Amino acid sequence: MKKFAFIALSMVLAACANPNKAKDLDTKVDMTAPVNAGGVIGVKDGDMVYQRKVQMNEELRNLETEVYNLEAKVYGGPRYLDNRGLYGVLKDCRAEMSEKSNGGDGKLLWTEKREYVTAEDDVSKIGVEDKKKIVGVSEEYLKDRLERFKNYRKVLMDRQEEYETKVKVCELELKSKQKTAAKNKTADE
Repeated sequence: MKKFAFIALSMVLAACANPNKAKDLDTKVDMTAPVNAGGVIGVKDGDMVYQRKVQMNEELRNLETEVYNLEAKVYGGPRYLDNRGLYGVLKDCRAEMSEKSNGGDGKLLWTEKREYVTAEDDVSKIGVEDKKKIVGVSEEYLKDRLERFKNYRKVLMDRQEEYETKVKVCELELKSKQKTAAKNKTADE
């Protein structure tokens, strides 16, 4: 009997500890008044509350779209239909700075390697579905995916700021080199 109670208690604790288990939520709020998209104020269990309710498919879709747009803005490249991105703008600026007509030495200035932040979604299982279709499936916990994309967003926002600064510095250096090259050309004539 003790063994059975221990097993039952272990199962309950394991279920409580798993953050990926679906939980029933009480979202009923009385006397609601809308505040914004998805947000309402009202009364719940006698308390005045603000409640924001979102559909998780929309929340994840918006987060993913924001992250992919940020990555395209920062890195561009072949993943994003050869959009130049800030990375490409910086690379072009550094190439212009190295041109002899702009006072450069003709050697391309170093530009760091383009390294995307988001991982390519790989299919982890391939098989037959409903004995009708061959499909590929990848799966991850919803909370893990949300957390991963929030981390991508943070990294990309930091990199966007970094590349914007690098581009601005390069553009200022290029203008300075062009002015110096123009003065030297005028002095030589």
